[in-house]
Amino acid sequence: MSDIKFLTEKIKLFNKERDWDQFHNPKDLAIALNIETSELLDLFLWKRNEDVNVEKVKEEMADIFMYAFNIADKFGLDVNEIVENKLKINAEKYPVDKAKGNSKKYNNL
Repeated sequence: MSDIKFLTEKIKLFNKERDWDQFHNPKDLAIALNIETSELLDLFLWKRNEDVNVEKVKEEMADIFMYAFNIADKFGLDVNEIVENKLKINAEKYPVDKAKGNSKKYNNL
């Protein structure tokens, strides 16, 4: 069992024990994910990197991952597979010889 699958199962058990699955439809999970990413952004607002509270960053990132894993689980998606597939797509869109050291979007390389 992959680490991601193992974590997903732990998250599902945590939610089941609290009877939260009734609230975890994909739409609301996506909204919650967006809220958590905003909370992560707020930690960086008007701060230099060295002034960011890394412990708070870890907490917000954990929330983000948990909501993302919940969404993937709701649709029966294999997180490893979808990330690998996206990396392949991005490798084609951003070939090293054109994209290395360049922040332009793929259609402007």
